[in-house]
Amino acid sequence: MTMTAALAAGPTYIVGPISDLSGSCSGQNAEVEQTVDPMLGYVYEEWMGCQGIAFARSIDGGTTFSDPIALPGSVGSNVNSWDPALAVAPDGTVYAAFMLAKGGQWYPVVAASFDHGVTFPQVTSLVPPDAKNWGDRDFIAVGPDGVVYVTWDYGPNRTSITFICSSSGSCAFETGDLNVVMQKSNDGGRTFGAMVHVSPGFPASGGDSAPLVVEPSGRVDLLYQGYQVTNTTTYTLNPAYSYFTSSIDGGSTWSTPLKVGPQAGTMSLAEWWIDGDIAMDAAGTLYATWDTQGTNSDGTANDIGWLSWSTDHGQHWSSPVQATPDTLNFPHIMEVTGAGSGVAYVAWLSDSNPQGYALYLRAFSVTRGWLSDPIQVASAFGDPSVWPGDTFGISSLSPNTVVVSWGSATPSTGKKSEIFAVPVTVQFH
Repeated sequence: MTMTAALAAGPTYIVGPISDLSGSCSGQNAEVEQTVDPMLGYVYEEWMGCQGIAFARSIDGGTTFSDPIALPGSVGSNVNSWDPALAVAPDGTVYAAFMLAKGGQWYPVVAASFDHGVTFPQVTSLVPPDAKNWGDRDFIAVGPDGVVYVTWDYGPNRTSITFICSSSGSCAFETGDLNVVMQKSNDGGRTFGAMVHVSPGFPASGGDSAPLVVEPSGRVDLLYQGYQVTNTTTYTLNPAYSYFTSSIDGGSTWSTPLKVGPQAGTMSLAEWWIDGDIAMDAAGTLYATWDTQGTNSDGTANDIGWLSWSTDHGQHWSSPVQATPDTLNFPHIMEVTGAGSGVAYVAWLSDSNPQGYALYLRAFSVTRGWLSDPIQVASAFGDPSVWPGDTFGISSLSPNTVVVSWGSATPSTGKKSEIFAVPVTVQFH
């Protein structure tokens, strides 16, 4: 399927064959994450499904995929294991992380594969020191020296957490001891060091959801969602901004957090999806995406997706640029991947169309702005009453090839959410 952008001299998007990764899995499938090994052209996918955490790989650039396997340590249910995260090391080791509830504690688990995703013989649990702790949304990245970094949302007291839940989504936080912490491994994921508090103000920092990238120099760049804690006894929260922070000493210390695009507005407490993503292109330019909830001039509510970028390692960020053409009050789950020098691919999953959920994609240049109108990657819409997950997958295999994956309950699958993936070739003119 070929789609040409409406903007003058815009790129042409050639959408490859769409694969259903999860058809053999019983039950619902959602919340896919993705990474790629550009040296080999391999694509890795991990999601909530197959009665635990599922994994599949492609060795032909995302054209076809293996049958899914259940990651060791995750089999049980989607209630007991959630929030997948993926990374590939320079030596090809694949790290697949997820959250686990076991023995009264919630914590990340990191499974490692040394044969490019065929098997995962090494499984490490990052068990916290506190009984009945709170834990959520992990992210994982690997530095050029092979050091493995895991961020996750942590609170020592789970009873402080109260939720705002959506009937067709997941849950957000009304109160809680939210904090972003990091742990790292210097031995290939066999062991992890103690927690480092990333968001200031532990145990009442209000920080959560912290995706990260590691620069070739080893600098760790991180974007997190920071709520404002209004009462450190009850842990009540005010709406959030996106914050950037970085570390030049392997995650031991962190720079003073900087708000990214605060003029765009805030993220509401009722926001149930994972909001905020960070990526880096071939030249080292950083990109951040997120969406905000606010009010239009006529008093109606809105939800708008944004993009900002930095050419100086996050010291300064551009004014936010609106990514989503519509401002309708529906989730716009935003993600980004860096491509060639000065170019990024931005995508979002949204049910702002009355027909349901769809994944949209467009290219951006730091010198030329948006290079095209967004394309709808797949023509089939997903049932808005069926949760597709809080995330989707997006990665650049090359400057001209982006692979995307997402959850959707399309008409062909009925009320069952499946995981779909497809490579998209982008021809610039």
